[in-house]
Amino acid sequence: MTIDSNADRPVYKQLADLIRAQIHAGVLRPGQRLAAENDYAAEHGISRDSVRRAMAVLRGEGLIVTELRGSRVRETEESVVVQISSGVTITTRMPTEPERKKLGIGEGTPVLLVTDTDGETRLLAGDRTVLQVSDAE
Repeated sequence: MTIDSNADRPVYKQLADLIRAQIHAGVLRPGQRLAAENDYAAEHGISRDSVRRAMAVLRGEGLIVTELRGSRVRETEESVVVQISSGVTITTRMPTEPERKKLGIGEGTPVLLVTDTDGETRLLAGDRTVLQVSDAE
């Protein structure tokens, strides 16, 4: 896929699409560093600002993390299965910064609030939680 500066779609979205496709195809693997902003800009003939905007889109989707030394594909963690029974309420929302740090989740990753029938609420990472309906009693 090439970036077309004459296309109707902004170049930063085209770059985000390209990198996202590489992540989903396994070309870019969890933990792998992405090319430097200057490298993406030179390779595709776009500005560093466009590259930064593309990285912001991917961070917002929870696909990459950015540190002082650049961006890398976000590591995946093993999922946790949570049993859900009748009367349980599930809500999803974006976490606060302290919640994000507590759960160790990246930007753009939602949390699940699971409220049991007794009123107890659990906060779970949305990207690594599998909700499973319990058999009827």
